[in-house]
Amino acid sequence: MKSKIATALKLKYEPVALIWSDEKPEKALQLKPHTWGCVMWMYASAAKGKTAAFDRETFGCVGGGVGLGFGNQYLNFPGGVEHFYCFLSQGNEQSPMGKKIAQKIEQFGGKEFAKNFLRGERFMKSPEQVKKFLEQLPIVDIPTKYVIFKPLSEVKENEEPKVISLVVNPHQLSALTVLFYYEAHNLTNVIIPKGAGCHQIGIFAYREADAKNPRAVVGLTDIFARNTIKKQLGEEVMTFTVPFGSFKEMEGNVEGSFLEEETWKELIGL
Repeated sequence: MKSKIATALKLKYEPVALIWSDEKPEKALQLKPHTWGCVMWMYASAAKGKTAAFDRETFGCVGGGVGLGFGNQYLNFPGGVEHFYCFLSQGNEQSPMGKKIAQKIEQFGGKEFAKNFLRGERFMKSPEQVKKFLEQLPIVDIPTKYVIFKPLSEVKENEEPKVISLVVNPHQLSALTVLFYYEAHNLTNVIIPKGAGCHQIGIFAYREADAKNPRAVVGLTDIFARNTIKKQLGEEVMTFTVPFGSFKEMEGNVEGSFLEEETWKELIGL
């Protein structure tokens, strides 16, 4: 599928289609089963033209499993979900089992992961806050075996993406926000929910795909994800993710919109 939006915005990277499927594309990139890895690495690869696939054994980390829609994987965090509450906040150094669990984590995810497990990532103030955060996540267990990340140009006619996600700079983010509101009546339909980078392109956007009045989801506010993909995609990028139906509406609104006018062309140096 060729995108009018990608052309008009002069996107550096391909729009990424997230597809629920029971079939894995040939030669798709895939993490090794039960090994640590980041979903956003694969997202960056898809934005650069590759196809990637995930299943319930190859999502890389528990947060990635949740973000992709493979149920509440936080229950499977080393030591249990209570240790995840501490991991995202003040750490597990005070836990009686903390050091033993950290040793096992180091074998699975490396020294940095083990250190963060003990000291905490400090992204939230307290374990209680993390618990409340997880209770509000739109966790879902999707009905298919795989989630596929695919460049939009490679999507076949018989494939129906769940959502489309774009890697954008600040000018492009502004343009997509304006275009999303081009014929909308609600003035708060672009959201930046709290969550990991994979949550923002995955489960939060999935929820909008099933909503009566779908919203766009701005992402890559996750500091860990930004640090993970900065060498692949650059430092000044965000994600803008919308349900496939909304994306098609936006595609239909390119012609005749501000994207053909001088203000936009002057902004991007045309």
